[in-house]
Amino acid sequence: MKNFRHQHQRPKKNTLIIGREQVIKAINEGKQLERIYLQSTAHGPVIDEIKALAATALVPINKVPVEKLNGFNVSNHEGCIAQISKIQYQDLQQVISFIVDKGEVPFFVMLDGITDIRNIGAIARSSFCFGANALIIPDKGVGALNEDAILTSAGALEQIAVCRVGSLMKAVDELHLNGIKVYASEMTANKIISECDFTEPCAIVMGGEEHGVYPALMKICDGVFKIPMPGNFDSLNVSVATGITLYEAMRQRSGS
Repeated sequence: MKNFRHQHQRPKKNTLIIGREQVIKAINEGKQLERIYLQSTAHGPVIDEIKALAATALVPINKVPVEKLNGFNVSNHEGCIAQISKIQYQDLQQVISFIVDKGEVPFFVMLDGITDIRNIGAIARSSFCFGANALIIPDKGVGALNEDAILTSAGALEQIAVCRVGSLMKAVDELHLNGIKVYASEMTANKIISECDFTEPCAIVMGGEEHGVYPALMKICDGVFKIPMPGNFDSLNVSVATGITLYEAMRQRSGS
């Protein structure tokens, strides 16, 4: 993997859309935006319009102090800067239909509350290497899939399908409607990973290291599993745990 440095590099100016009207225009034209940085004190009809358009387009809004916006080193930002996405987000149902039409058995990785872009990059890399069809991420509460995330994924984020959804709960409902079971990783679960049947259409949910999978989300999953560990330690890094789970799924699916 390439060396990872400067985790918080300033985005390149050619990846930014600057100013309120320009951001509105970009959303209306269907440009894919990674997120919108909005000055925390900004208000008024135009700001309300940006918020409404962003909600419809599933673009996260970060409310930030003006110092953050000034840090982008651009002028006339009017309290609003958007970053163009390097990832082409795809519709979940369309991805499911595409996979089924190809005669493949769907296999997805869903990320809940994972904010560290290094973990996201590593998960994307493992997902692509072990044959997952797509990542499913929420529009809020997840790290930005920016250049640094792509770097840590060794480019996998540009190869694997990424579905950004407004609600992981609704995404699980959509998976269920398509006959896809959903399993959540939880270190206190009774079932161990090898007891799950990953050969059927399924998705795995991996939670952030601090809080794990959201309890309401776990409740609607079809099962919960853990990775058995003889060592007396709190838990695995989420990207490592995901890699182990993906390997087990690949092992089962290959019949080995």
